[in-house]
Amino acid sequence: MEINAQTKLTDILDKYPWLPDELAKLDGRFKIIKTPVGKMMIKNATIADAVKKTGLQEDVLIAELNKLIAAHG
Repeated sequence: MEINAQTKLTDILDKYPWLPDELAKLDGRFKIIKTPVGKMMIKNATIADAVKKTGLQEDVLIAELNKLIAAHG
């Protein structure tokens, strides 16, 4: 899966269901993903949306996601 700014978070999380725990370690604000409200909020959210909410740089977040996926695979 190619991850870019327009990739939907739900697509990533459907494919890699273990990822929310790893993202929470990267930035505590990702803990919300595991809550009922968070699940509703990310329904249509993209990587670009996550960047706006967390303040992480887009290239850093994408690189971290790719690194986590590669290490887990």
